[in-house]
Amino acid sequence: MSLDPHFRAMLDAAAAIEMPPLATLPPEMIRMGYVAQRAGLDAGAPKDLAVSDIQVDGGDGPLKARLYVPKDAPAATGALVYFHGGGFVIGDLETHDDFMRRLCAASGVRIIAVDYRLAPEHPFPAAHDDALAATKWVFDHAAEIGVDPARIAVGGCSAGGNLAACMALELRDDPARKLAFQLLLYPATAMEQDTQSRKDLATGYVLTAEVMTWFASHFAAIGHPNARRAEPAHADDLSGLPAALVVTAGFDPLKDEGKAYAGRMAAAGVKAEHIEYPSFVHDFYIMASVSPPVVDAIEDTAAKLKAALA
Repeated sequence: MSLDPHFRAMLDAAAAIEMPPLATLPPEMIRMGYVAQRAGLDAGAPKDLAVSDIQVDGGDGPLKARLYVPKDAPAATGALVYFHGGGFVIGDLETHDDFMRRLCAASGVRIIAVDYRLAPEHPFPAAHDDALAATKWVFDHAAEIGVDPARIAVGGCSAGGNLAACMALELRDDPARKLAFQLLLYPATAMEQDTQSRKDLATGYVLTAEVMTWFASHFAAIGHPNARRAEPAHADDLSGLPAALVVTAGFDPLKDEGKAYAGRMAAAGVKAEHIEYPSFVHDFYIMASVSPPVVDAIEDTAAKLKAALA
């Protein structure tokens, strides 16, 4: 399958811009550039939702979060606790807001997007501590935010997909907080992996080897004594996990590990589905403004989320 022509044009335009080596740039500059790049891109994202900024528990105090409620939603719905991507270093509630609006409107479930702490100011395991505390908060405060505690899912893209997969593992044996579903969108399943796709797609397709190295150097999980906590690919036992949808992209270096993780879950008896969009790149869910077929992908994903939390 060839690369989607809209993404090809985007990548060609990006390649024509001369940039200094990523290692010379501070995280705050990259964050600002990412926010500016995302601002106002998706003019078609739904505006008729009830969207409010709230606070949830974090690993070291309150965190900002954003609650999305579908139009004409009943008093209680299923819910998705969502963690944005960005290598644990960049991204926030704003960079993924358009995607959250589309996913909420199409699925009919409430979404709680979590603004977890970022590295290097807050290296590993801060993001994982925040994700765990925030997910528990949603269970414990479900009635206050219109959520059915029996229909709570975790989800995320890229680094956020890592957080979601890790939360499913960490909450597996919690009798009071049983997750119903995992939505893992091009997840990173270990900090370092020697997959063929990481080799073949190391340059030229949004998430490069250089970018991943930069993220990892700031996140500081590699070599940490508890690094396995951030590496679901290396979990000894995947049985008993909630059902999962794992989505990958054909031109994404993370595609092999996502497919492999879905396969391992299925082999362990988990109802795990893997879907690949062969002509897309990493991060495509937040690029509906770049390529119109992304809208169809979002709607298909939303339909599966809706069915899982019905």
